[in-house]
Amino acid sequence: MSAHALDRDLAELAASARAALVREIDASGAWAADLGWRAAFEAVPRHLFVPYYYVGVMGGYERRWGESPDPRTREKWVRGAYADAPLATRLRDGELVSSSSQPSLMAMMLAELRVRDGDRVLEIGAGTGYNAALLAHRLGDDRVTTVDLEPEITEAARRHLTAAGYHPVVVTGDGARGVPERAPFDRIIATCTLASVPTAWLAQCRPGARILSPLATGLIALTVRDAGHAEGRFLHTPAYFVPLRGADRPDEEPPDLDALPRRARESELFRFLLALSRGSLEPREAYALWEREGQPRRERYGITVSGDREWAWLDDPEGPCAWPLR
Repeated sequence: MSAHALDRDLAELAASARAALVREIDASGAWAADLGWRAAFEAVPRHLFVPYYYVGVMGGYERRWGESPDPRTREKWVRGAYADAPLATRLRDGELVSSSSQPSLMAMMLAELRVRDGDRVLEIGAGTGYNAALLAHRLGDDRVTTVDLEPEITEAARRHLTAAGYHPVVVTGDGARGVPERAPFDRIIATCTLASVPTAWLAQCRPGARILSPLATGLIALTVRDAGHAEGRFLHTPAYFVPLRGADRPDEEPPDLDALPRRARESELFRFLLALSRGSLEPREAYALWEREGQPRRERYGITVSGDREWAWLDDPEGPCAWPLR
């Protein structure tokens, strides 16, 4: 394909790639819990939210961008924008600080959010603005608020949203504190990893609200009873996100696992337990629990928030296998 033809057909290429992505997500079953999200992914142009991104190469990252003078690079940019893969969108001193999540994971999280018409949703972590656009397409601009700590991220998200024709409320602020001026919310979804659930979120939720957030290396789904109490279990899927900036996180050295059996060291489920119990259980204690309880899957773990207490547990919130998160 000539450079001239490629430029002329860039919109068609994007539309074709977007349709292929939707078919791929459809086949994965990611939105099986709520097929209403299919229309949002069909409509929202992801490439407008990633005008550039970084691809890992030997020795670092390669930048792909839509304004490249090389038509072949622009073609790679469009195709990459619609790959079912996470995209690194912002680096600082060689460290990833923002990304656009894997679309099928986004679809699964949105389906598990269990939105209803009229719900008000708070998104923690604006990222590129793509997830907020999907929410706005489904619920309407006025029902969606997205917040991020970094002004450069929220400014870019606002530009991307405007370019795509969406106008949810974009707030620059500490996501751990929520957005009280836009409360109450029926749903809160985070696109960054937490160490514990901020109590401010509960106070900004209506009774019965659902909170879905990465925590440890999983996804916790909490039901809010009132401003002081929420409880729920982890979903089955692993999830790896950048940490929530601004939240208090313990500064700890990685645990020494050399004394543990190889099957534990290499088990993704054991590493989930380590991440969930860090600061409360030593690796040997976590390993003993893991073996004693039959190497439990994520769905057996849960979290309870009650007043100023928050704890993780296995099988039973009041059972013997529980430990504090803060």
